[in-house]
Amino acid sequence: MPTNTHTSLDDHDLAILELLQRDNTLPQRDIAHAVHLSAPAVQRRIRRLRDSGVILSEVAVLDATRLGRPLTLLVEVHVHDEHPSRTAGLRARIMAESAVQQCYPITGEADYLLVMTATTMAEYQALTERLFGGDENVRRFRTSVALGCLKLGLQVPLSR
Repeated sequence: MPTNTHTSLDDHDLAILELLQRDNTLPQRDIAHAVHLSAPAVQRRIRRLRDSGVILSEVAVLDATRLGRPLTLLVEVHVHDEHPSRTAGLRARIMAESAVQQCYPITGEADYLLVMTATTMAEYQALTERLFGGDENVRRFRTSVALGCLKLGLQVPLSR
């Protein structure tokens, strides 16, 4: 999980991260050439960025529609009581549910915003029953169905 601590990064670190955000399969020798460092220096920096938690994960971004999950759903969840002891069960179910791609505790009218995928509306209904059914602390939830995808990414803007 991300923390609120800021890690000090130099221009080389930022350049490496910029390249990795675009394509984390780049060979380290190509990164080294692009950022004007040796391959061992790049390797040490990437290891430090991983160990410090700046690099959280290195994954392939998949097309859910091509994998038979054409529905993307944005779900606002409203709870009665936000106290951690009252939301622990909901949070655990969300964390365990593979169809939930992202979950954010948020400010405003709702308490959580979930991004989920599903194959059909019937699967989505079963999913909401698993996540919210029987939880007396869940006041209500509201769902929006994405009509398409204008932009998909997790890139973080990096300033130098």
